[in-house]
Amino acid sequence: MTTLPSKSASTVPHFIAGRSISGSSGDAIPVTSPLDGSPIGNVHPAGKIEIEEAVKDAQKAFETWGCTPIKERVQPLFRFKQLAEENIAELSKMVSWENGKTEAEAEGGIRKGLEVVEYACSLPQLIPGQLLEVSSGVDCYERRFPLGVVAGITPFNFPAMVPLWMFPLAIACGNTFILKPSEQVPFTPVRLAELFHDAGLPDGVFNVIQGNRGTVEGLLDHPGIQAATFVGSTAVARQVYHRGIAAGKRVLALGGAKNHLVVIPDADVEITAKNVVNSAMGCAGQRCMAASVVILVGSCDHILQAMVTQAAKIRTGEDMGAMISVSARDRVISYIDRAQKRGAKLLLDGRGAKGRENGYYVGPTIIDGIQPGDECACDEIFGPVLSVLRVDTLDEALAIEQQSPYGNAASIYTSDGGTAVYFEERAHAGMIGVNIGVPVPREPFAFGGWNESKFGVGDITGRDAVGFWTKTKKITKKWSAGAGRNWMS
Repeated sequence: MTTLPSKSASTVPHFIAGRSISGSSGDAIPVTSPLDGSPIGNVHPAGKIEIEEAVKDAQKAFETWGCTPIKERVQPLFRFKQLAEENIAELSKMVSWENGKTEAEAEGGIRKGLEVVEYACSLPQLIPGQLLEVSSGVDCYERRFPLGVVAGITPFNFPAMVPLWMFPLAIACGNTFILKPSEQVPFTPVRLAELFHDAGLPDGVFNVIQGNRGTVEGLLDHPGIQAATFVGSTAVARQVYHRGIAAGKRVLALGGAKNHLVVIPDADVEITAKNVVNSAMGCAGQRCMAASVVILVGSCDHILQAMVTQAAKIRTGEDMGAMISVSARDRVISYIDRAQKRGAKLLLDGRGAKGRENGYYVGPTIIDGIQPGDECACDEIFGPVLSVLRVDTLDEALAIEQQSPYGNAASIYTSDGGTAVYFEERAHAGMIGVNIGVPVPREPFAFGGWNESKFGVGDITGRDAVGFWTKTKKITKKWSAGAGRNWMS
């Protein structure tokens, strides 16, 4: 059983065909805890041999799993959800230790992921095929079939939640799955695989291989992989998408974001301040749904001051976790440095924030005086930095939002329903919030953005995911020679 990381670093295993396998190929990649910089493990990237073994075992498992009735396929998912909930404290500690977020944030992400498991359990009631008598004595109906062996490539910021967006639905649809987690957070995915195995999932249906870019490329190039999903930066999402489709696979790759929160003067001050700050600073800003730009329409200084007051209460290392790495911390600080040199006003400065000794921390930061073309207004900083823009009208705010190459999320804070609908219809993003700063849809509504926040068709959860992980057969049938005389055959 994978245990909580300790000071004595060890090799993080792969999990293939129901058993943990020590990695041995390639140079070891050290894994450290962002909380205090301590070494907690080493990852040996899976090479051609491990990938081949994982695909071969998954293909063998698919021969039986793909033919198993869906009502039977979801039974291990019910038990897996129960086991994950029973072990939620252990999983939350593990996520916190390897990712750096607080245990409360870790638990929240796990529970959101388990909602997808719950949705997957309901698929027997949701995806029966259609049947219609299309002509006298002639019936048409459809059936969904799994694709085969599929893969998921996941980022560091949600070691449990993002994998849980992928493998439960893919497996419930009859596929066998190979997960390649970020090498920065390798422990939690293996623990999830162990719990799924304990829940009675047959060997080879769910596998985890550790690795790096070479491992990802090996999966995308392998002819035995039929489809792949990815979550990460836009630059890498684009590469994954094009490499995967060039190899003839279905690919859905979710990229980065620059989410805009628009504040109207009639917004509720307390709700807006708390909500915007929680969105911008939660998970240390390391999530694609984080608010990173707040656009104040008209006279909103009283609301901005309330945001600063709210953010100043956050205690780094207690209420806010760490950045994933030293390089991530330094990158975020460099944005703050440059903004200050350009004359922006730091209403709250997170540089020099303290948490656990030797940890990688940046505190809540709010920067006023940002212009629409500034890097802080355009780049995905991926840290607890909120940039403030000021405009006179809602249309000016919308024009800024619409010009962003991204399109993940956008939110508005207002007390007026007509204003909210106006924004909802015109914002160029796939997920819209009204007085909600992190508008992540709850199942059965799907997660997915627009523009350069997504490459591929459909969304990664909900009904769209069922379509992604399956292919349909359409059957036309008649038994009577006299039936459907006007039919083509």
